[in-house]
Amino acid sequence: MAKWTPTHEAPEPLEGPVVATITGGTVVWFVLFLVQLPFYGWFDDHGHTWWLWTCLAGGGLGLIGIWYVRKRDAAIKRAERAA
Repeated sequence: MAKWTPTHEAPEPLEGPVVATITGGTVVWFVLFLVQLPFYGWFDDHGHTWWLWTCLAGGGLGLIGIWYVRKRDAAIKRAERAA
């Protein structure tokens, strides 16, 4: 199989409100977990408890994501001030 080589330059990455986006997504995961929690018995009866744990894992990974993007934004701002 031949190696694929791009025929044009890659576009610049889009920058936006990254911290707000990750924070919003994390909040949504935790809210979904909390909304489903009262129905734990139904999920357990039907073998769908993984839905709850997926939401909890999404919220937990989102916390790591918030930490990461805040550090990234701080590093970008430091680099801009130094330049």
